[in-house]
Amino acid sequence: MFGRLGPVELILILIIALVIFGPSKLPQIGRSLGEAIQEFKKGTRAVDDELNNVMKDTKPDGDSKQA
Repeated sequence: MFGRLGPVELILILIIALVIFGPSKLPQIGRSLGEAIQEFKKGTRAVDDELNNVMKDTKPDGDSKQA
């Protein structure tokens, strides 16, 4: 039901955004959204790298006793 957005839906969203924000604000909003997505990806990549480093550093030796 809520799958990928098709071209009709994207055009409708763009028209609504154009009416709400106006043509002068859309590039600024798009730029801000792009920067936010880029920062989110950078953050998730850093977390993923850290988890991979932790998993690489821990050695599975069979002793999983906890004190």
